[in-house]
Amino acid sequence: MLDQAWQLSPAVALRPEPFGALAYHFGNRRLTFLRRPELVRVVTALAECDDVRSALLEAGVPEPQWAAYAAALDSLAQADMIRPREGAA
Repeated sequence: MLDQAWQLSPAVALRPEPFGALAYHFGNRRLTFLRRPELVRVVTALAECDDVRSALLEAGVPEPQWAAYAAALDSLAQADMIRPREGAA
């Protein structure tokens, strides 16, 4: 996942909260809590960055924590909160 390009699903809206953000999927009506502000920064950086690794760097996530963030992003992908970016190599 670290070398792939992802983006927030077009059907998802993020609402900032003191703990991080709420992510609501208008298609499947699923509500997900992003409980870390750093994770919110990673998710929002996905569309601007070449890959997940770049988004993690952009958000200031220390490299020893990348595996945990990749697991969190994988869970978001399974819930269709994020999806692979179209047209990305």
